[in-house]
Amino acid sequence: MTLTVQPRQVCPEFAVCGQIAVADVAKLAQQGYRSIINNRPDGEGGPAQPSSAAIEAAAKAAGMAYVHFPVASLMITPEQVSRYHALCADLPHPIVAFCAAGGRANALFQATGCQVGRSA
Repeated sequence: MTLTVQPRQVCPEFAVCGQIAVADVAKLAQQGYRSIINNRPDGEGGPAQPSSAAIEAAAKAAGMAYVHFPVASLMITPEQVSRYHALCADLPHPIVAFCAAGGRANALFQATGCQVGRSA
């Protein structure tokens, strides 16, 4: 069971990766992830990019929480950081977040001070 992209752990409760395929969702659940955050706007990668709705349906089928939190650039606002931090605190852990290549997902995590809202 190989994923199309490999998540990179940035802390024990949070990983980032590039664009996932719908088929990756069940594999991520089997690896123990409990939530997915999609930081990629729908259609950004053209027609080959899976839609948020398709990934959400696969996440629900796999018993995972799913949130679409699209960020169009690395110009992240303080409001986005605050919302992202609260979101990460409320989602079941561990979380995997993705975008095109993982950069925005990682930038959001870094902007939260590398905290996902739970104390160790």
